[in-house]
Amino acid sequence: MDFLKNNIWLILFIIWGLPLTFYRSKFRKIIYQTDSWLINIKPVFYKEIKGLFGNIYPNDLKYLKFRKFYLFYLAIYFALFFSYLIFNNNSNKVEKISIGSTVPNFELYDQYGKLFKLNSVLGKKNLVIYFYPKDDSPGCTKEACSFRDQFEVFEQADAMIIGISSQSVKSHFDFTKKHNLNYTLLSDSLKKVSKLFGVTNNFLGLIPGRVTYIINKKAKVIYMFNSQIQAEKHVEESLRILQNIK
Repeated sequence: MDFLKNNIWLILFIIWGLPLTFYRSKFRKIIYQTDSWLINIKPVFYKEIKGLFGNIYPNDLKYLKFRKFYLFYLAIYFALFFSYLIFNNNSNKVEKISIGSTVPNFELYDQYGKLFKLNSVLGKKNLVIYFYPKDDSPGCTKEACSFRDQFEVFEQADAMIIGISSQSVKSHFDFTKKHNLNYTLLSDSLKKVSKLFGVTNNFLGLIPGRVTYIINKKAKVIYMFNSQIQAEKHVEESLRILQNIK
């Protein structure tokens, strides 16, 4: 229900696109005088645009009818798209954590079902808190295993690694066992902590963000790295920053 509520404009945008695709196909066939479906994938647009905003077949009732439907659906489609951009941005207007921010306390269950309280380690260790989209997905697995392989280096920097995503405790446990992960994974099933940090979704709100925060022993954020694609670079950047902490 939370997904539907938070992404209602995106869902309407996608649903409305289905009839729009149908009307566009019909319109292109009329404009280019063909019955072949291949016209839908041909990179020709000038005549379509001219036919949409002009009147190239003034005596063709079928053309006039589909032009009207196409324009109507196209107008609503763009209205939904801009509504998504406006209201989605408004819904994500939270007090984002940034460099210099004091990290707020939170509590989540780890992969073993134990309640983890951030204040139990905050100020005692340097912290690497990384948010990732999904257990066992290709990019997230590379990132998780890269943190695993550099675990001793992080320990030498007196840093604790904490991975957070919205999957369940069981999913985190299975992910840990499958890849022999040697650090804490937390289940943020309600996405309260990701919202607390201001981690937003990417790719039209479909994929949870991949963001890493470095926190020093004063409980201050000293660095952030945000990249959905460069999964393993989150580890490289974390180590680079930690090695410069005095």
